[in-house]
Order: sequence, then C-alpha cells, then structure tokens
Amino acid sequence: MTTSEVLLPTTRRALLHRIATAQAEGRTPSLVAAVQRDGRIAWSGARSCVDGHEPDGDTQFRIGSLTKTFTAVLVMRLRDEGLLDLDDPLEKHLPGTDVGEVTVFQLLGHSGGLAAETPAPWWERTPGETRPALVDVLGEEPLIHPSGHVHHYSNPGYTLLGSLVERMRGASWSEILRREILEPLGMERTTPQPHAPHAGGWAVHPWADVMLPEPVEDLGLMAPAGQLWSTTTDLLRFAAFLAQGDARVLSVSSVEEMRVPAAPAETGDWASTYGLGLQCVRRGDRTLLGHSGSLPGFLATLWFSVEDDVAAVVLTNATSGPLVGTVAADLVQIVAEAEPRIPAPWRPLPDVDAELLALTGPWYWGTYAYGLKLLADRGLELRPLRGAGRTARFRACPDGTWTGLNGYYAGETLRVVRAADGTVDHLDLGSFAFTREPYGGSTSIPGGVDEGGWRGLMI
Repeated sequence: MTTSEVLLPTTRRALLHRIATAQAEGRTPSLVAAVQRDGRIAWSGARSCVDGHEPDGDTQFRIGSLTKTFTAVLVMRLRDEGLLDLDDPLEKHLPGTDVGEVTVFQLLGHSGGLAAETPAPWWERTPGETRPALVDVLGEEPLIHPSGHVHHYSNPGYTLLGSLVERMRGASWSEILRREILEPLGMERTTPQPHAPHAGGWAVHPWADVMLPEPVEDLGLMAPAGQLWSTTTDLLRFAAFLAQGDARVLSVSSVEEMRVPAAPAETGDWASTYGLGLQCVRRGDRTLLGHSGSLPGFLATLWFSVEDDVAAVVLTNATSGPLVGTVAADLVQIVAEAEPRIPAPWRPLPDVDAELLALTGPWYWGTYAYGLKLLADRGLELRPLRGAGRTARFRACPDGTWTGLNGYYAGETLRVVRAADGTVDHLDLGSFAFTREPYGGSTSIPGGVDEGGWRGLMI
C-alpha cells in the first residue's frame, strides 16, 4: 500500500502541525502517523528527537492492547464456522478455569466481571514464564463483578480468549494469527517479536528531559492481550478490513457485529463504550471505532470512521507522553472536515417490483405519520415524516417479511397483512399496525375505531 490519495496542501500542513505539536508537547522520542481515505493511504508523517532518523510506514512499534482486536477476530471466525456460539459459557470449550460460567460474548466485550490485571508482579514488565498457567493469570479471586452486569476492562479475559482459540484450533495463538489474519490481509510487518526496522521503547522522566530504556518482554500466555508489533502501513490495512470486511477473514456482517456496543458504558463515560474487541467512541457527531494500546515504552491508537471512510494510526515510543488517542481522532477529524467525502452519484435501482413499489409512501401508526421508502435488494426504510420518531431500515427475508436492522426495530419483523380480497390492509411491525389513513380500518386497530369518526370541537 503506497500513498496515492493526494490531500490539499492546507490539509497536509494541518496534519503535520498536529503530530509535530504532539511529539514536542508530549516529549516523546519519536512519533509516526498515517491517514487512510477511500481505502488508500492519503498522508503519512513522522517526528523524531534525532534529526534524520524519523520512523516511516515500515518501522515497527509495539501496539499493546490493539492486539486484542486481532484476537477478537480469531474468535469471531470460530463462531462463523459454527464451532462455538458467542453465548456459550467458556467452560464448554475451555474447561477448568474457575470462571467457566462467563460467556464468550462477555469476554469479548469486557463484561465478564474479571479483574483488570493479573496478580503481581506487573505482567507487562515481567517475562511470560512468570505466569506459566491460566491459574497464574487469573489468581485466586478472578471475578470481582457479577458476570454480564458491568463493563470492566480485563486483560486476563483476553488471555482466556487466546487460550480458547488455541484449544479449538490445535495450534499456537501466534501461528493461528499469522495463518488466518496476517497472511490473507498482507500484513507482513505485524509480528509477535520485533523485526528491524523497529523503534526502541523509552520512559521519559516526568520532570526532566532525560530518558530510560524500557525492557521488552515476551508476554507468554498474556500475548493475545498485548504482544504484537506493527507498522502504520499494516494497521491501515487492518482498518480497511474492519471497515469493509474481507471474505478471506470475516464477512462484512461479522465486522459490523463487532462494531456494535456489547456492554453499557462505564459510569460517567457515556461517550465511550466497547463492542466485540473494538472500542467505540462518540466525538461530536462522529463515531470512531478502533483500539488503543500501551506497553512500557510504547503507545498506539487506531481509529476509523465508517461514515467518513477515513482511518488514522498514531504510534510512539514512550511509556507516557502524547495522548495518541486524541491525536488519532484529531487526524480523522482534520481530513473529514477539511475534505469531506464526495458522495457516489445517485443511480436508479436496476429493477423494481411493482408490488413493493405500491407499498411505498405514507403510513400511519395511529396519528403518527411515517414514510416507507424502497431500497436496493428489496430493502425498506421507515422514517417519520415530521418531528422525532423511530427510523429503521429493513432487510428482505425469503419468506416475504422484513427484519429490522437498526434502532428500536432492530431484529423486529415487518410483514404485510392482506384483507380477504388480497389487498393490503395494513403493515404489522412488532404488533404495531401501520395503516394508509390515521386509524384507518377498524379491523386492524386494536380496540377498534369510534363509529362516529373524526369530528370537530362540539360546543
């Protein structure tokens, strides 16, 4: 993947200014960033404390918890192959963990109630051999919240998911990852161990401009939670996959499922929640998806906006410093707002079913006015004609009904109800009757309609 989408000079300068400010104010040895638009790298830039040694799109940095998204994809592949169900308890496939009642879904979304960290010592700065078995990762009291009740981020939870993948595939997590994700997506520079060129990790003193090298540890069983090294180029390939799907890895419907919030937001943080291996953030009117990561010596963030078709990656080699999540979000915003996405040309549907076309137009739920629109592939959209209301899109089903895809009616069934003579009497949507006239047709309205009909004010 090479830079092929040219941005305006003012946009490029704004992006460079943002990362230069982040590197200087964040006091980090180096920082590299890249932005993708329309599936192509549109811009990349870097800053370094050593002139002439700026990292580039091929320089590896450790990405920490961004690794979790890769592990989540491996689990979703098992689900898509029918080898497990997300609602399965862990015990069904990985027995003997003492947290077997926690479901796969809960582990993916960090709602299983597990502790955030392993027992001491600090797992990120100690060799994986320190925790040779899952009991060493989980400790004596692994559950600190009721399962399924709250979102509580858990690194040991993703160790369990990695072990689950290994048990069901009969191979190591790193080998499965290489075979099932990295090779199909062409991510040759994403590896469990660093391969030159790669950055070294540093701690920067909080009160003096001096540095200390950080140790690099193999995390052992904790690898599925934070082991990987990668580059901006590879991570933008991964972002394109997470936005669009890839039949060689996961379908678009499965990556869309990963992007749906799976647990309530933590108290006081209503702008941020978590899907299945993906963080979900609201920034103004924009939804950003991706993941952040940190390990001693490194910080990383990947954000992408499906609506804007823009993704950004920021990698740096300091234990603390630039708020790379904010920087990456700013890069997305700069491009999306300075050079908004140009919509595809409007084109008519390739064909139309006359019976479906006859269903379009105004419908009434009681006295609420809605419009029904025909979409591609026999889909439908229901939208209020004035004021606030429940908007929803529907997918056509083989049995002649439609299933809601979003909002209040997600998963609900829309069906056409016909009169004895075959004409359409009303639409039934989750037991609600939508009629062509307000309270039209007493047989379709629960409780009937007053025989006196509509009337004015009687004085």
